[in-house]
Amino acid sequence: MIYLHKYIFIIFIILLVILLGFEKNETVYPERVYAVYLAGEKIGMVADKEAFEKYIDKKADDIKERYQVEHVYHPATLDIKQQLTFQANLLSNEEVFNKLEDPLTIDGYQIKIFNEEEERKIYVTQLEIFEQSVRDVIVSFIGEEEYEKYLNENQSEIKRIGSRIENIYLEDNITYRKIRIPVTEDIYISPSSLAQKLLFGPDKQEESYIVKAGDTIESVAFAHEISPEEFLISNPEFTSKNNLLYESQEVLIGMTDPQLAVVVEQFVIEDVKKDYQEEVRYDKEKTIGYSRTIQKGEPGVERLSRNVRTINGVVAFSDLLEREEITPAINEITVRGKREVPHVATTYGWTWPTEPGWVITSGYEYRINPFTRRRELHEALDIAIGYGARIYAANNGIIHHAGYHSSYGYYVIIRHQNEADQYTLYAHLSRYIVTQGQAVEAGALIGYMGSSGSSTGPHLHFEVWVGEPYAGGYRVNPWSVLR
Repeated sequence: MIYLHKYIFIIFIILLVILLGFEKNETVYPERVYAVYLAGEKIGMVADKEAFEKYIDKKADDIKERYQVEHVYHPATLDIKQQLTFQANLLSNEEVFNKLEDPLTIDGYQIKIFNEEEERKIYVTQLEIFEQSVRDVIVSFIGEEEYEKYLNENQSEIKRIGSRIENIYLEDNITYRKIRIPVTEDIYISPSSLAQKLLFGPDKQEESYIVKAGDTIESVAFAHEISPEEFLISNPEFTSKNNLLYESQEVLIGMTDPQLAVVVEQFVIEDVKKDYQEEVRYDKEKTIGYSRTIQKGEPGVERLSRNVRTINGVVAFSDLLEREEITPAINEITVRGKREVPHVATTYGWTWPTEPGWVITSGYEYRINPFTRRRELHEALDIAIGYGARIYAANNGIIHHAGYHSSYGYYVIIRHQNEADQYTLYAHLSRYIVTQGQAVEAGALIGYMGSSGSSTGPHLHFEVWVGEPYAGGYRVNPWSVLR
């Protein structure tokens, strides 16, 4: 019996060890779960990461339809980490999804456009959308046909006059990367809508206008504080600012705010009018004030070859390469009474401030400033020929000031001492050859064309003031005295 009890005790001990061993094995292996964190804060645990992500994807069918994508993902601030735990307090996929406060995301691209002044971000679902929108922007400035000819290297040969595009590029720096985009961002899914954003900015302003009798494209553009080139962008049915408008015609007025800087470099050969010179002969036998034209002036024609660079349709640089006289100009000869060195401007004495061969690169009009990229009224004429071209006094007067300014560069101001108290300002010179207080007459050489100061290329920046500049005076349209 003693041996029997001994065996029973041993069997009992073995069974107890086995039972305790099984209980220990149940607690040795923890459960594999997934902790969900939102912006670093734990919001719950789910049993299966893949199942949770599929649940998110299924719940966002409307987002898929809106952005035409196959999958929608968790927020960018969401992090799902695997954990091992002995006590898993699991939540359902729906319970955790309902705790998501940050926006869901979709696959796409972040485009960065940046220059020295600012950085802009654009989001697209496909990279091709941005590429096509950039093409649409370029076409809006140079036309579909010309762009296709440039791309296919199929531009017509210039036989007498015409132009050829040498290069097209974006001045901005552009980078892109594939990311998951929060659906709260402006995400573009079509090239046309993005092209409008790149042309007109985030706040497009466009209105209709009914043409009145006597309106021209230039006058309508000026009245609405836009450039003629901007008018053509909003109204692509017009091919030139010289196209005619008719009364009661409806046109669109849109203020562009380009988000890209499209640079077009062209070689241009054109025939331009060569103004005749006014030759004055003084007769000592006639009294002061006598004036009689003995030979009528007739303009000639010059063929000019030049390199032209535009930024978003606005001429930023024009350099004269060659000049050929096609038809000579005939000078106008006027006889006037007793000659003396004049100090006072005359109403008939206004002359063109440069030598022949000029082109107006920017008129007295509203435009996007190529430096600040802000809209402003350009209260001057920009007249381009080439570096070193001669600059003349536009009328009789006294040199009021000659010096250097960070924006104007080397510049000269002439006070014309007439009843209207007019002044003229000549800026961006390469150098001037006059001194303060010196008397000059109309047509006197005062300096040479340059690109000093804030300038995109050699040209004369010509202003007309009533009253002293920056001391109570105000600018007027130079054409009011030159025409």
